Amino acid sequence: MSPLIGRSASKKPPHERTVTLIGKPGCHLCDEARAVIEKVASELGTAVEERDITQDEELYRKYWEQIPVVLVDGAQHDFWRVDEQRLRKALGA
Repeated sequence: MSPLIGRSASKKPPHERTVTLIGKPGCHLCDEARAVIEKVASELGTAVEERDITQDEELYRKYWEQIPVVLVDGAQHDFWRVDEQRLRKALGA
């Protein structure tokens, strides 16, 4: 794992951060990741966005073997499984 994955260089508070879930429809791991992200984001006031790899060729080429992929402020945080505590820490909580 890259030393940058899971670490955030930003010192912004959680409510100024954005978590992006990259996945695709029908992906059970994406559904599990979404549940964790929504829980943490709602508690911290963090913005959440989703991107569908089936609608974006660049995302598909980059991430198709790793989905779900989670980005924090555009930097890759995690893939496959999302750990709630790691996500909280990455968001500065």
